[in-house]
Amino acid sequence: MKPITLLVCALGGEGGGVLAQWLVEVATRAGHAAQSTSIPGVAQRTGATTYYLEFFPQPQSAIGGRRPVFGLVPVPGALDALVCSELLEATRQVTLGLVDAQRTLVIASSARTLTTAERMPLGDGRVDSETLLALLRAHSREHHVLDLNALAREAGTVVSAVMFGAIAASGLLPFAREHYEAVLARSGRGAEASRRGFDLAHARVASARAHGSFVEHVVANAETTAVAAPPALPADVAAAFPAVVHAMLALGLARVREYQDADYSALYLQRLARVHDAERARDPAGAQGFATTREAARWLALWMAFDDIVRVASLKLKDERWARVRREVRAGESDVLKVYDHFKPGVHEFAGLLPPHLARALQRWDARRRERGEPPWAMPLQLGTHTVFGTVLLKLLASLRWLRRRGQRHADEQALIERWLDAVVRHTSTDWRLGHEVVLCGRLIKGYGSTHERGRANLLHILDQLAERTPFPSAAERAQAIAQARGAALADDGGTALDAALTRHGAAARPVREVPIRFVRRPRQTQA
Repeated sequence: MKPITLLVCALGGEGGGVLAQWLVEVATRAGHAAQSTSIPGVAQRTGATTYYLEFFPQPQSAIGGRRPVFGLVPVPGALDALVCSELLEATRQVTLGLVDAQRTLVIASSARTLTTAERMPLGDGRVDSETLLALLRAHSREHHVLDLNALAREAGTVVSAVMFGAIAASGLLPFAREHYEAVLARSGRGAEASRRGFDLAHARVASARAHGSFVEHVVANAETTAVAAPPALPADVAAAFPAVVHAMLALGLARVREYQDADYSALYLQRLARVHDAERARDPAGAQGFATTREAARWLALWMAFDDIVRVASLKLKDERWARVRREVRAGESDVLKVYDHFKPGVHEFAGLLPPHLARALQRWDARRRERGEPPWAMPLQLGTHTVFGTVLLKLLASLRWLRRRGQRHADEQALIERWLDAVVRHTSTDWRLGHEVVLCGRLIKGYGSTHERGRANLLHILDQLAERTPFPSAAERAQAIAQARGAALADDGGTALDAALTRHGAAARPVREVPIRFVRRPRQTQA
């Protein structure tokens, strides 16, 4: 008789080692032999710690004192169950050949913790969750995919307790529920929360197995995060735009209003109306679903609500942020939480809030410093956001919203936004696809500091070269060139791919930026 084999994969801080210990204790309580081994992973979400367990299906009393022989590592294709706290990690084990479509039960979380490789691209570097789910379905005899992280948050516990409940309800191991509950009862001060998480997961998996409707459950719950309904649009605004745009428009309007004021949100609507009028004139029947207006509503709102020191301060003070931090560090009701925020505002941040003539003077002063070989000026700050002083200082910064409209940064951003919108309106009026590709270039504007500046420079260069100066035989070829250049800019933050795409279509590459050369004296070596 072969042992029951189980591989548990958990990320750092999720209690994978505790889960493995619990499972061994359950087997011991039930009178079964068990063995557990682990392989440590690495930090920064480039891997996970794996725990391999084997359980003998018969109790010790039934095998006449003989001792089963267990393996130390999983054998490809010989796993009875795979349990993972993260969706991509589960599929990674599948690609390693550890599971078998006729044998392996898979329990995985639909939640995602992005890998380092997924965070690096300037565009959307996430692996498609539907593709990952399809891979799990194709390589498992039975699969249960549920949002383990959401269940853990609901119960106020860690993911390991939720995974424990899912394993207990799966029918994989020949142990009674009371054995699992007895182990949880001895788990320390978090026993009550662990029991809640156990019960939630147990109920979910048991219900799915009992009703035989897990496929529908996966399809209905494929999204890892519940998306809140967009705020309602005012009646006059809703009447001015087609229904297919309303959801994106409502989110964009709320973001811009929260960022500045009602006048600023009115400017957002005026700008979007220009795009809508141009698209409606070109496509009166709405055969393209007013996709250009919808994308303009998205990227215009993000650009108009650009990040500056005022916005950063206001975001730090939000109640949602404190709730998220407490949840991430698993702080209890009676725990004292201290949060220190680190800032390093430089000339760029301060000049952005100053009138243009003062901003230029400050920038010239910093430029002279850099010409002398000195680093750009900055003011490192560490604020205890949990303290009265830190909170008051952040509130003071957040209250400078009125100063934003008078600053150089606001003027610069509005001028560039108008330049982009003019191109969108003009090209949409002549060719729908060309205008659509230009509006999608709004994706290039993102981030903060040098990332934001690089995105703006790339967008303006694409507009100048591909949308205006470079001749093309047709509007379709111009649109294709813009799409390829945009994709290249998002794929490579160094700009090599973008320069290659530009020159391939006969456009000028980006100008080489001046970078000061600093000569550093080699330290004198002393004789020992």
